Amino acid sequence: MWTITVKGNTKKVPEVFNMRKLTLSALAITLFASVAAAEIDFDKGGFNLEEELSKQSAPPQASAPAPEDKGIFDWLFGKPADPKAPKEWTVMVFINAKNNLERFGLKDMNEMEMIGSSSKVNIVVELGRMDGFDASDGDWKGTRRFLIAKDNDTSKISSIPVEDLGKVDMGDYNSLTAFGKWAKEKYPAKKYMMIVWNHGSGWTKGGPDLLTKGISYDDETGHHINTPQLGLALKAMGKLDVYGSDACLMQMAEVVYEIKDSVDYIVGSEETEPGDGYTYDTLLAPLIARPAMSAAELAKLAVDAYSDHYESQATGYTQSYLKSSAIAQLLTLTNEFSYAITVAGEKDLAKSARDAAISFAVEENKDLHHFASLVIAGTKDAEVKAKGQALMTFITSTLVQHHRSKNDPGSWWSGPKDFSTTRGLAIYIPSGSVAGGYADLQWAKYSNWDEFMLWLNQP
Repeated sequence: MWTITVKGNTKKVPEVFNMRKLTLSALAITLFASVAAAEIDFDKGGFNLEEELSKQSAPPQASAPAPEDKGIFDWLFGKPADPKAPKEWTVMVFINAKNNLERFGLKDMNEMEMIGSSSKVNIVVELGRMDGFDASDGDWKGTRRFLIAKDNDTSKISSIPVEDLGKVDMGDYNSLTAFGKWAKEKYPAKKYMMIVWNHGSGWTKGGPDLLTKGISYDDETGHHINTPQLGLALKAMGKLDVYGSDACLMQMAEVVYEIKDSVDYIVGSEETEPGDGYTYDTLLAPLIARPAMSAAELAKLAVDAYSDHYESQATGYTQSYLKSSAIAQLLTLTNEFSYAITVAGEKDLAKSARDAAISFAVEENKDLHHFASLVIAGTKDAEVKAKGQALMTFITSTLVQHHRSKNDPGSWWSGPKDFSTTRGLAIYIPSGSVAGGYADLQWAKYSNWDEFMLWLNQP
C-alpha cells in the first residue's frame, strides 16, 4: 500500500446548514444505515548482471485509497475530490551535475521553475553537486531532492528541498533506482516520465577520459551507470511511460533493447547533445497546459521541444522517440538482414557500407537505416535486398515514431556533418575487434549482431 502525504490540505466533513426537505425520521434512518455500512469498512565491485537480474522485481504501481464514504453527507452535498488521488503525470529528472556540466544542471532547474508543478503534474528532481565546478546558487554540496515550484527568478533555485541526502554516489545505478521509487511513492501519478541527465556514450562502459563520456558520470566517486545497470535500475523502480536520456549518443539498438521492458516510449539522440541539453520550460509548459496528454504525445513533445530550440542555434542535432513494444521485432529483422549478408558472402560490400554510413561522435556508432540502405543499393542478391528493405521500412514506419535532425555546420574542432540520412536509431559497427563488455548486453546475448561483426572484421 502506498502512503501519500498531501501537505497543507486537511479534509474536513462539511457542516450541514440546510437539511433540505428530509424529515427527521428519514435522516435518522439514513444516518444509521450509513454508520452501519461504515463499520463494515473498519476491518559496487563484483558486478554480476545475471545475479542482479534475478534479484529485481518491479514494485506495484502507486494507487491511492478511495475517498471515505460519508453516506448522507455525500448524497446531500456531493462526494468531495480525493486530495490523495494520483496526479496525471509525475516527471522525474535525475540530474547528476557532479562533473563539468554543473552550471547546466542549475540552468535546467531554473528552466523547470519557470513552469513549476501544478495540481495535475508533479515535477520532481534529484540534483547532485560537488566542489570544483560551479560556485553559484549558494555553492552547496551533496545531493538534494526537490518538488519544483514556479518561480520567475532564473538566476537562483527557489524550490525548497524536500530531502537533503548528503553525499550520494550518482554513478551508482542503485541511486537512480532509489530516486525513482521514492518519487513514485511520494508523488503518485497515472503516468510517469524519467529523464536521466548527464554525459552519455551509448552502450559503451566508457573510460577515465570524459571525452568518452558515459551515462551519469560522478566525478566525485569515479563511477557511472553502464547499460546493463541502466536496465536494472529502470526494472527495479517499476514501469515507466516515457524514458528520456538528456545525454549524448544514447539512442542505440544496444541501449533501447536493454530497457525496452520497463518503459513504453524511449526518447534520445544518436549524436551528442550540447551541454544545455533539453530546454525544460518549452518541454513542460505544454504538459502543464494539457496534463491529460498521452505518453506518446509527451514523448513527441520531448523531441519537438528539443529540436525547436536548436533549430535557431549554430549546431546540428538528432532526436527521436521509439515505441518499446516494437524493439523485439527490431532484433528479429536485424538478425535476418545480417544473416542474409553472411550467406550471400557480401563481406566487402558490408564493409564499404559500414565505412560510408553516417557516424556520430563515436565513429563506431552508425545509423542503422543508412547502413542498410547502402548495402541494398550495392547488392544484387534478392534475399539481402528483401531483408534490408524490410528492416528499413520497419524502422521508419513502426519503430521510430518521430525523428528530427538538423545538419551540423561544423566548428573549429570538427567539420560540417550531414544528418539528412539519419532515421533515429544507431547501432555499433566497429571497423576492428568488438569492444570488451559488449557480450554483457542483452542485445548481444539474444541477437547474432556480435557474431556478424566478428565475421565482418575477419580478413
